[in-house]
Formats: sequence, structure tokens, C-alpha cells
Amino acid sequence: MPTTTTEDSCTWAPVALLPVGSFEQHGPYLPLLTDTLIATAIADSISLRHNVFQLPALAFGCSHEHSEFSGTVSIGATTLNSIVADLIDSLNRQGTRGLVIINAHGGNYVLSNVVQEVNTKRDIRVGLFPSREGWTEAREAAGITSTSYEDMHAGELETSILLAVHPGHVRDGWQSADHSAPDRRHLTTVGMSAYTDSGVVGYPSRASAEKGRAVLDHLGRAAGELITLLVEPHA
Repeated sequence: MPTTTTEDSCTWAPVALLPVGSFEQHGPYLPLLTDTLIATAIADSISLRHNVFQLPALAFGCSHEHSEFSGTVSIGATTLNSIVADLIDSLNRQGTRGLVIINAHGGNYVLSNVVQEVNTKRDIRVGLFPSREGWTEAREAAGITSTSYEDMHAGELETSILLAVHPGHVRDGWQSADHSAPDRRHLTTVGMSAYTDSGVVGYPSRASAEKGRAVLDHLGRAAGELITLLVEPHA
């Protein structure tokens, strides 16, 4: 396994990885842990290519928009903020120079604020990965034709990654579960159930394990730019 667990890991790996996911519905064919599995898969890909200290994933996030779907369990934004801030403080005390927060759930908006604030107050530098542009580039590298907006949830991207790394967790039915909801302007007010009966928004029928492997390979390599930035001397 690429995860590093030795006691002196932080002393020789200047950057830590923190995968953050969620525990929420992903339609009738993907598991509740989908986002957490994806965040961990990205971290694994980065660990194979870079000298990093990989932490266990946070399996709960801010999934309130999915609350009307069975199985979804959320924590509050202030709780997620506090957990991540405490982990950053602990890493900072150990002398870790940088932290990459790998967020695989779009509803964890608060992580952007955590990163912005920490970088004005701590010695440790923190980055959020992948960025919106990073996801777009990974989609293009893998030949995924749908956009992040079109393919929001349990679609081509997420199904491809699960087919690549956890095919046993993908139930049959993804091949015919496409659902389009192009106007979701009131999502944070009315939730996902107002826009999809199945919980799917996107095009899982286009998914393949090959695309999933290509996404992970691209992200694993692309993280090098952020890792370098985190360990550069502060101006």
C-alpha cells in the first residue's frame, strides 16, 4: 500500500495528504462511500509518484443537499472546519511543511475557507486538490466528454473511477441510469431530490475503467506542481 505509517514519516516526507470524502447517496449502483473511496484513490496515485505522508481519509462531509436520500449521513460545516483545523495544527507542531487536502465532495465548500485562512496564520502551507481546473484537465486527459457541471453526481467521472479501483462495489444498472438536470440554480435551497429521483445527475453510461485509470494517473502526476509550491521557501 502507498500509505506511509512509520513513526518518523513526517520527518522525511515534508508534505502530508488528507483525503476528504463524504457518506452520501450515489444513486442505486454506487456505494455511500463513493467520495471517500475516490479521495483515497487520488491520494494513493499521488503517493506512488511523490514523497508524501498519506493520512487516513475523513469519511464524513457536508452532504445536506442529499439528506432526503436514504443512507446519507452528514456533519456540519463548522464541525468539518474544526476537524481539519485541528489536524493542520497537529501537523504544524510536528514540523510538516505542507498539507494537500484532497476533496472529492463538491459540497465541502468550507474547505476552501479553511485553506485560505490557514495560509495567513500558520507556518505550514495548505493546498486544496484537485482544483476546478484540475478536474477539467483530468477529464480531458481521460477522454471524458461530459463537463463537471453536466456530470455532477454518480456520472461518467465517478463511475469510471470506481470501475477502475473498486469494481466490486459497482452494482449493475449504471449502464442505463443517465439523467440530465441542466438548471440546478436552487440546489442549496431545495436539495438534490428536486432535480433527480434516482440521485444521479450525469452520464454513467459513458463510464469505463480505462477512463478512471487515466483520471487517477493524470491527477497523481499533476499534484507535483502543488507539492512543489507547498515546500518552497515562503516569500
